Amino acid sequence: MLKRLNLGRGETIEVKIRGLDIPMLLRRSVRARRFSLQVSEARRGAVLTMPAYSSFAEADEFLSRHLDWLKERVAGLPEPVPFTEGAIIPLRGLAHVLRFEGSVRRRGVVWVEEPEDAKIAPAWPAGARVAKRRLPRLHVSGEEEHGPRRLLDWLKRQAHFDLKLRVDLHAKRLNLKPKRIFVRDQTTRWGSCSTSGALSFSWRLVLAPPFVLDYLAAHEVAHLAHMNHGPRFWALVARTMPRHEEARNWLHKHGSSLHAYGADGLSQPSQGTSPTASIE
Repeated sequence: MLKRLNLGRGETIEVKIRGLDIPMLLRRSVRARRFSLQVSEARRGAVLTMPAYSSFAEADEFLSRHLDWLKERVAGLPEPVPFTEGAIIPLRGLAHVLRFEGSVRRRGVVWVEEPEDAKIAPAWPAGARVAKRRLPRLHVSGEEEHGPRRLLDWLKRQAHFDLKLRVDLHAKRLNLKPKRIFVRDQTTRWGSCSTSGALSFSWRLVLAPPFVLDYLAAHEVAHLAHMNHGPRFWALVARTMPRHEEARNWLHKHGSSLHAYGADGLSQPSQGTSPTASIE
């Protein structure tokens, strides 16, 4: 499978493995002391890391021994839901049908409309069982080829708006002062807090029920006081967000499904990528 490849130290290439429905990155690392195989739900892909001194024959043998494990993990990944016409997309935990409207005169790029017999349905777990015609509609103006990008930009703005409201509230309750709020397409963490006081969040939190986003806002605000997960940190979280255990359980059960929406395959991993499953 890999014997004829050519890869320099520190380089990464994407390879296609027969019988595997997702791309795999092959990475030669000067830091690696052994072979490792990782599967990422967020990136919908696999990463095979090989030591700098190893051969492709050894990498091929390692992959062959663990191919069944890899296929089993891939089979468990949530199916991707790209931003296409008619797709069911969650927004603040509720199922919406995506509609691309072309060139229409509206006050905004994206808007929500509800049919007369609309039925509000949670996206988890019952939304898909409600007839599409009765679900609220998420309309996107402009040409369909640009629709996914327009929708993504709008969702990021919505996430930033919601997060700022909740961050400000929790910061006031705990007498803490964040510096800035960033919303990104983070794949390894739902949120983070820097030592400078900047808070970063995944835009995908706006897809989840509001109490989940609220918990992440409280979590990162609490890190402004304690850059760890010790008892004093969790006491602050509980003080400002009583439903934190419920939100953590929701993320454990449904969090991986958030990465399926708007998924476009595997991209080059950055330093510190945390796979969802790995083997060495």
